[in-house]
Amino acid sequence: MNFGLGVDTGGTYTDTIIMDISTGTVMDTNKSLTTYPELITGIKNALNGLNSKYLEDVKFVSVSTTLATNSILERKGRQAGLILIGYSIHKKLSTDVVISVSGGHDANGDEIEPLNDLDTLKEFILANKSKVSSFAISSYFGVRNPDHELRVKKLIQNLTDLPVVCGHELSQDLGAYERSVTALLNAQLIPETNQFIKSIHSVMDEKNITATLMMMKCDGSLIKIEEALKKPVETIFSGPAASLVGASHLTNLDTCATIDVGGTSTDVSFMSDGIPEISETGALVGGWKTMVKAINMDTSAMGGDSHVWIQKKAFIGPKRVVPLCQAASEYPQIVDKLETNKKKISKRIMDDVIQPTTFFMNNGSVKTTHELGSYEEKILDIITESDEPLSISDIANRSQDHPLMFSNTLRLLEQNKYISQVGFTPTDALHFLNDYTRWNSKSSKIGAELLSNHINMNPGSFSSYIKEEVIRTISLNLVSFFADDVEKSDIGKLLNKSSYLNMKMNLPIVLIGAPVKAYLNDLNTFLEAEFIAPEYSEVGNAVGALMGNVIYRTETSIKPYKLGSSKYVVFSESGREIFESYEKAKDYALDLTKRIVFGYMKSYDLDEDSIQFNLDENEIGKGMGSPIETKLVGIGVGKPINKVKGENYDGKYSIKTGTQVPN
Repeated sequence: MNFGLGVDTGGTYTDTIIMDISTGTVMDTNKSLTTYPELITGIKNALNGLNSKYLEDVKFVSVSTTLATNSILERKGRQAGLILIGYSIHKKLSTDVVISVSGGHDANGDEIEPLNDLDTLKEFILANKSKVSSFAISSYFGVRNPDHELRVKKLIQNLTDLPVVCGHELSQDLGAYERSVTALLNAQLIPETNQFIKSIHSVMDEKNITATLMMMKCDGSLIKIEEALKKPVETIFSGPAASLVGASHLTNLDTCATIDVGGTSTDVSFMSDGIPEISETGALVGGWKTMVKAINMDTSAMGGDSHVWIQKKAFIGPKRVVPLCQAASEYPQIVDKLETNKKKISKRIMDDVIQPTTFFMNNGSVKTTHELGSYEEKILDIITESDEPLSISDIANRSQDHPLMFSNTLRLLEQNKYISQVGFTPTDALHFLNDYTRWNSKSSKIGAELLSNHINMNPGSFSSYIKEEVIRTISLNLVSFFADDVEKSDIGKLLNKSSYLNMKMNLPIVLIGAPVKAYLNDLNTFLEAEFIAPEYSEVGNAVGALMGNVIYRTETSIKPYKLGSSKYVVFSESGREIFESYEKAKDYALDLTKRIVFGYMKSYDLDEDSIQFNLDENEIGKGMGSPIETKLVGIGVGKPINKVKGENYDGKYSIKTGTQVPN
């Protein structure tokens, strides 16, 4: 038998599934807590819960993860340096380590200013190489001519051993700001993605798994793990993309909407006729507009592990914390600590860190690129030396400092992944209500009491309110996803005025995630629809990781070279070429587009007979003569599991029955 292993590492759980690729039968599944920063422990635990005999026959492994998405949503990405060539940016960026130097090209790819500031760049690189984990480069019209980006990349590589990414390597679309944001996010995500990939490889080696290893991209397609490391920004919605593909296969529905309730976020996406709907614009995540082609989705920073905290009212998120119930399962003394926290924190100083239900514990991280001051060292040592999570009162007593003195220090230590915060979450609310009781419910009950007392509610009403807010968010995201002509804020106003939206969804809605069955019955109190929580929904992302295709898209454009010139220029990911006539340029572009697609697919050992190729041609401004611009979009689709499929198996699975599904 030929087995495939799917692994999804989320913010809370690491899910695994083994399927017989030759029949589509689910052989075994398992869930384990994700461990951070040492991901390898959680991955190992997830695989240890699977039948070892099945693992011996695994020939194909595919993974997905929400770690990149969570890192951006929680603003926990590593520091990166950004080099801008030929332009400056006055909008918000996710780094303060930025320099702008002369250079750049025009729309035809001709140099408009030479790259003369190499000495200045050298000083910038050397001054910051110990402060950042990577560098990103974006040049003006770098997609028309990447020469300046490549020269600066080589300079950085000569001066450091840090990863470097260029804007043109990630997108061929125009847009200086969006391209720089995309390159910067990609650079910031490389260290975390590298750690994840190393963890997967390490566990595979330990289990003697010598299978092909791939990873799901944010468009629902699969890429080699090496490519994922170079372009981790393309995996920002890897988990939700896998969820969408998995939901379709778990229900045998080619057309459906999917709601993925994770630990950090809740995501809505759509599958039409077996193909994930792709956003026409770049992916938007954490407020950053990127140029990454991703599934069309609506995401909110509210999940099962979103922090519930109190000031004058209750807030949910956007930060993810370890649920009280989960932490108390490992550290039962948290229950006693919660009892002693009553009336120990003044309402006047409460914020998202200073709470009666907040605890902090060390992650086991070793200090690397992030330098800490003496006070940060002091607070970190206090937390590290404890063999149990410390409350705000504990830290105040041991440091002899007022909480307001160290609250920002705790934020810094958490952002740099030295410590984790424990707190009340929607998962705790479900534990109080006995709707989902995987962990220590007593801690959730005390936590609900502590928080509700501060806003004059009883614990039951408080927990029901938190659950209702999650359902409200799910409903809001779902309706706004399909109601393109209605502002999300207007839909929210309707939900605030009424507990029910007088709307009906005419397609099935599939729920994926560990606690989704707890929300299933109550969703219809907000919205009329067919909600489905299928078997194996708790490992739906791992299922989806095995279902993806290798998909490659490349765009080539043909434009007049210059005003008054008879020449034409072809722009592609391979660079630019100038031709004497439109006909010669088009012949070259058509051949090049196909060669790029099939060349890429060949690197996945997929031959032409196993590839579905589509070429879309769009002529802009065609009149009596040649078009103003011609765009060619080539798309190749191939299924990597065909390398280990059964002889007559078409690659589609029936998860529930383990039988082949007819076309």
